[in-house]
Amino acid sequence: MAQASLAPAEAEHETASKRRWLPPLGVGVGVAAATTALWLRDPHQSGSWGLCPLRALTGLNCPLCGGLRAVNDLTNGDLSAAWHSNALFVGSIPILVALWVWWLVAALVGKSMPTSHRLAKMALYAFAAIAVAFWVFRNTPWGHAYWA
Repeated sequence: MAQASLAPAEAEHETASKRRWLPPLGVGVGVAAATTALWLRDPHQSGSWGLCPLRALTGLNCPLCGGLRAVNDLTNGDLSAAWHSNALFVGSIPILVALWVWWLVAALVGKSMPTSHRLAKMALYAFAAIAVAFWVFRNTPWGHAYWA
C-alpha cells in the first residue's frame, strides 16, 4: 500500500522533470523561427520590419538598431556586415548561445541552473553600462560613420 502512494508522486516528479526542457526548447524554436523570417524577408529594405520608435522620433540609433539587419547578414554568412549593423548584438550572440545551451543541458539532465543574485546583478549592470556606452558612441560622428 505504501508503494502505491509513492508511485503517483514519483510519476509526477518524472513528468515534471521531463517538462523542464520545454522552456529552453521553446526559446530555441522561437529564435530559429525569427531567424528564418529575417533570412526570408530582408530587413535592409527600409520599413520592411517597421521602424525603431526612438530613431523615428529623434533620429538617434538605439542600442538595438541594426539587430535585425545583423541577423540577416549572419544568415547570409557576412560577419563583417553584421558587425557593422550592430556590434553589440553580434558580440552578445556567443554569450547568449552559451547561456541557452547551459539552460538546455541543465534541463535535460534534470538539474536547476545555479544562480547567484549578486553575480547576475553585476553581469546585468556591466551589460547595461556597455550598452549605454555603445549607444552613446554609435551616435557620435565617429560611431555614426562606422555603425550608421
